[in-house]
Amino acid sequence: MRQTETETELAQVLRTGPFHLALRTALSVRGLPLQRVRHHLAHRGVTLGVTSLSYWQQGVRRPRRAESLRAVRALEEVLALPEDSLLRLLRDGDAPGEGDRPAGRSYRSLMEASGSVERLLAAMESPVDGGLHTVGHQERVRIGARRELAGRTSRHVVRAHRDGVDRYLAVYRGDPGCAPSRIAVRALENCRTGRVRWDGDAGVLVAELLFDTRLRSGETYLFGYGFEDGTGGASGEYVRGFTFGGGQYVLQVGFDEAALPVRCRRFAQASAGAARGARGDLTLTGRHRTVHLVAEGVRPGLIGIDWDWE
Repeated sequence: MRQTETETELAQVLRTGPFHLALRTALSVRGLPLQRVRHHLAHRGVTLGVTSLSYWQQGVRRPRRAESLRAVRALEEVLALPEDSLLRLLRDGDAPGEGDRPAGRSYRSLMEASGSVERLLAAMESPVDGGLHTVGHQERVRIGARRELAGRTSRHVVRAHRDGVDRYLAVYRGDPGCAPSRIAVRALENCRTGRVRWDGDAGVLVAELLFDTRLRSGETYLFGYGFEDGTGGASGEYVRGFTFGGGQYVLQVGFDEAALPVRCRRFAQASAGAARGARGDLTLTGRHRTVHLVAEGVRPGLIGIDWDWE
């Protein structure tokens, strides 16, 4: 691509946005590696890590704090961009919010993942609800030293509402950039792994967990399983979707000592496109630096925890 074409492309994206694409294009056109940009910013009295720059250009986070906006203004100088060109994109695209929030999963991405799950479940000839109701579900999520979703484990209690149920289909959705083909499925307690299918583009995996017995209607069953990931980018939240109402749900998120967030909050959504409500700050506790939430009488919708890295 000729230089005039790349400059034209940059001018266009500076007009239309979004911010992260404009920043990424500017970095590419100017040919500046992130370490060099950080060095130029430091000479202007602005301290900004390479990780933050990377997250901004990927759209993982948006700069909103005063010091972050000062860094964006300095970036305009470093990248020889028109004054206010990047800051205008932030103002135009910003919604009311706090801090440099990790970008939540978009409605479109959630819907695409939902469609992928439906196709995978259909291919495995699963009934709509699997013949099971959840009595209790406890999840433990691990965030690694690179801020990645390292994995999660589940201890699940279900009740059959028809005879002959002998399996459960567990759905796992990784963070952007994950590789489902490299995610390991672990059958931990009272089950064994059956078929495993995935959609690499959507970052979704469905695993068949086979019970040690066939359940009669009304019987309960306890089993445990897990997923080992670590293949995606930086994680900013963990969300659990419920198609049907259930019993108690407990979510615990633990962080590596080398990557501790500055703030964690719980939330709930009636649907993927709805606003997040039931907000509440969570405090890291314990030797393993964890936060948790407990939901009783779960209703259809989404429940989760999100966090700020800076």
